[in-house]
Amino acid sequence: MTADEPGATPRGADTEGEAVGEAPAGEPTGDPARSDGGPEGAGGGSDGRGDADDDGSGEGDGEGHGGENGENGENGENNIAVKLEQLILGADRRYTPFQAARSAGVSMDLAARFWRAMGFADIGQVKALTEADVLALRRLAGLVEAGLLSEAMAVQVARSTGQTTARLADWQIDSFLEGLTEPQDSGLTRTEITYPLVELLLPELEEFLVYVWRRQLAAATGRVVQAQDDVEMVDRRLAVGFADLVGFTRLTRRLEEEELGELVEAFETTAADLVAAHGGRLIKTLGDEVLFSADDAGIAAEIGLRLIETMGHDETMPELRVGIAFGTVTTRMGDVFGTTVNLASRLTSIAPKDTVLVDEAFAVELGRTGDAPVSEADAAAAEKAAQEGTGSPPPPYRFALQPMWQRPVRGLGVVEPWMLTRRR
Repeated sequence: MTADEPGATPRGADTEGEAVGEAPAGEPTGDPARSDGGPEGAGGGSDGRGDADDDGSGEGDGEGHGGENGENGENGENNIAVKLEQLILGADRRYTPFQAARSAGVSMDLAARFWRAMGFADIGQVKALTEADVLALRRLAGLVEAGLLSEAMAVQVARSTGQTTARLADWQIDSFLEGLTEPQDSGLTRTEITYPLVELLLPELEEFLVYVWRRQLAAATGRVVQAQDDVEMVDRRLAVGFADLVGFTRLTRRLEEEELGELVEAFETTAADLVAAHGGRLIKTLGDEVLFSADDAGIAAEIGLRLIETMGHDETMPELRVGIAFGTVTTRMGDVFGTTVNLASRLTSIAPKDTVLVDEAFAVELGRTGDAPVSEADAAAAEKAAQEGTGSPPPPYRFALQPMWQRPVRGLGVVEPWMLTRRR
């Protein structure tokens, strides 16, 4: 039975409103249901089949996986997509969106907001949700009821989690599983190999995902609690940098798609490794560009120069340019926003090839921490005095800063960029 057939939409539910859930592979999507459907409407159609659904038996409506006239047609359990879904979700389809919302004890409107925030499509009143879906709704709603999260924050949690894991899942299927499911000498097809492979990998990948998430959560919490006050926990002073491949648009016209993909992957992998190894945080990758941040200006300077040096030794890579700015940054859902981020982007766009440009605030911060001299003239005078025995030697500066010509930058006024190099 599809969502368009009698009994698919609950009593009293207008089909012009909201519904929740993700349409499984091969499932038809019905007309969205209203978000204000009440308990009576959540049960099922006027033929009384909805009550039989609540006990999970699936009898009487033909929507269960094993039904001969079910939504999967004659394929039934032989449908590899449905079998994989059952394997991964660990449960059968049991609930329509209305039934899931009612079982979780949440309004249809809130359930719809949660599911859409997680990135799942509207499916009308197809029976596609499981006990895990009900539990997820119940947990989010419980956090709101307990006052631990506001409703808006709960939706934001759902959205950030959905966006992050959607990208991870796409990468794993496109890159990881594709390489491991090539037809083997046994003569098995990729489809036939996929199921046992996923069955073996699923628990290991799940455990690894939880481990990495806990590690990242511990690191992020540590960074935040070091903030000096409550305001700084949200609007923090960070060094933000962009690294951009020069001439990438020309490369897209010259290279084959596979070669271009390999180049981008090599660039992103190298950049991610360097940022992590030196104590920074990779915010996101944009193909030919990466965005990173660091709590300390010296760390960001080291990352910027290492990127230039490492890419410069790789003959397959085009030239690179880096722009870094220091200042107040607003963080939301793992991303960074604000004037400091915009300035770093503009500095990157005007940086010469294989060069790191920084803003004045970044230069001042390096001077404050002793990573670079505030004045090259004063540093030279201190070195001369130390050689003559008339003064103390200057600190062991790591970086040098050279002021560049002031120039107008679109949307930010006149800025004075500084060229960052290693101190010889």
